[in-house]
Amino acid sequence: MMNLGTMVRGVASDAVAQSLVQFWEYDEGTLELWRASSNFVYAFERNQVQYFLRFSFEQDKSIEQIKAELEFMQYLQFNGFPSVTPIQSISGELIETLKTPEGTFIAVVFSAANGINLDADTITVKQMEEWGRSLASLHFLSKTFEPVSERRKSWLDTVQFMESVFKKHPGEQIALQELSRVTNWLQLLPTNNDVFGLIHYDFQLDNIFFEEDKDHSFNIIDFDDAIYHWYALDIVTALDDFIDDDNPHSKLLIQSFLNGYRSKMGLENDVVAQFPQFRRYANLYKFSKILKSLDYGEINETPSWFVGLRGKLVRVADELRQSFQKPWQKDNNK
Repeated sequence: MMNLGTMVRGVASDAVAQSLVQFWEYDEGTLELWRASSNFVYAFERNQVQYFLRFSFEQDKSIEQIKAELEFMQYLQFNGFPSVTPIQSISGELIETLKTPEGTFIAVVFSAANGINLDADTITVKQMEEWGRSLASLHFLSKTFEPVSERRKSWLDTVQFMESVFKKHPGEQIALQELSRVTNWLQLLPTNNDVFGLIHYDFQLDNIFFEEDKDHSFNIIDFDDAIYHWYALDIVTALDDFIDDDNPHSKLLIQSFLNGYRSKMGLENDVVAQFPQFRRYANLYKFSKILKSLDYGEINETPSWFVGLRGKLVRVADELRQSFQKPWQKDNNK
């Protein structure tokens, strides 16, 4: 989630997107805002085929990290893993920049994903199994991935980020204590390539597209959060919509996902038992990003959607803050 002030200013006008899309071939009049979350994303067409322009401020996403992201995506594609394709600009570049009075923007373009999004309420046992198998296939390839130049950030960078955010908010002592517990726990975990590597970190249903007529495969988008971490975290974040549901059917769906995962990658029971701790890390990191997003300073005019979005973020932050007070030992014994 980007800073809310940045979001308000960014969606107020399409001027930046209109300037950036000029670097690529496109059909005039087809550019439209698709999403604004951690990046600005616009859909457009070229020869009536859909593509997506993604851009952000340089201070939010460095060129080096984007290069590392694209290299990982190209490696996965080269090895047969289905994901969207980075598209070269007219000048043959995968990344283009635009300097403005507000700052420098960094842009990339991706092909559209084939297939459809699935819904957590209607997904089948078989689809869950295929979803888990798809994530395991990504992790299997990650085991042997070695970047040529730039490397994506690791969990240690996120710890430093969280600490810097919490120290700007002196009232968040509970979050700082939670960070200490999480960090101490992570430092004790093994980091061999059977359990640790470059993960997607947002392998949720809105980022996977199901193609039933192609061996029930998934096409994957949005590698923007890829990070060196434990594979177990990727599983936990993928299943976020299901983990809190005590419905027996949800438990069956989770088990189907894990069965699919285990068909490609090893997953020991003791790692599954650590899922609650990994979730506490994920919740804490989410909380820190929300705090940073809400630290937007003064905004002269706010659009109609601003109050609702801000209210939602405040409510989520409050819920997460309360969860940090749950006994750590209780989670360990789950």
